[in-house]
Amino acid sequence: MSNNTLVKKTKKHSMWHGTTPGDKVFLCIVYGTIILICFACIYPLYLTVIASVSDPLDVYSGKVNILPSGFSTDSYKAVFNNEKIWMGYGNSIFYTVVGTLFNLFLTIPTAYGLSKRRMYLRPYVVTFFLISMYFGGGLIPTYILYKNLGLINTRWILIINGGVSVYNVIVTRTYFQNNIPETLFEAARIDGAGEFLVFFKLVLPLSAPIIAVMTLYYAVGHWGSYFSAMIYTFNPAFKPLQLVLRDILLKGDTMLQDAMQSGDASLIEQAQKAAQLALTMKYSVVFIASAPMLIAYPFVQKHFVKGVMVGSLKG
Repeated sequence: MSNNTLVKKTKKHSMWHGTTPGDKVFLCIVYGTIILICFACIYPLYLTVIASVSDPLDVYSGKVNILPSGFSTDSYKAVFNNEKIWMGYGNSIFYTVVGTLFNLFLTIPTAYGLSKRRMYLRPYVVTFFLISMYFGGGLIPTYILYKNLGLINTRWILIINGGVSVYNVIVTRTYFQNNIPETLFEAARIDGAGEFLVFFKLVLPLSAPIIAVMTLYYAVGHWGSYFSAMIYTFNPAFKPLQLVLRDILLKGDTMLQDAMQSGDASLIEQAQKAAQLALTMKYSVVFIASAPMLIAYPFVQKHFVKGVMVGSLKG
């Protein structure tokens, strides 16, 4: 018997050694559940890729499920030649970068202040934050408020709106309380450091994991947001990528409905081709729009896991 075979048998034996039949069933269920979850996460992205390079007619007909059908780059050509998509892409990048920086500017200092048990009126401030987490003013009062502030139909409404998440503040506060010992702060105060110096020289360098987590949370939220832009902006130059994509799909459906009502065969054929191309463009734009998040995630994965686990501890 070779050494490799012996090692494999030893590993197999140690894996199930000492386990009862019930434990084996449980492990099989766990592994099966993990496989299903992985499939549910990977398949949509896989379908997006194969549909974006498949024949538009087959995609529109629902024939593309497992393998690509044909090969066509018409959707990518249409995307690259569409100025509105590139404008929306630039707007989404701007809203994501500036909005995330604004969110971090509010979240990190707020969480640091709430992590201090000696903070004046701390219980009342925490209660106020928790109330705002579960109860809001509603869409119409919020719209009136933003209108009175002169923020409607501006870029800044998509950055200022939802500037801080109470949930993220609580997670960040928990990280500060559990991961940074109070003795470090006492030593810094003995050396004569004030609160600002402690925050910038001590807290921020030790908070890379939670900052990475909050950056990813806020960036993904800004990148996928479209409802606020649809409600508060009217200028096409301010629309993010997701709203541009929505307009393209609605335009294709509207053209097809109008052509069907007119009864003109040539118009119906043109509208069908436009609708088919719009559908494949959707997959192309989704893949292009997902690329920045997919590229950024591996670089923050280590900090992301650590920050979530530490921030999830009760403090």
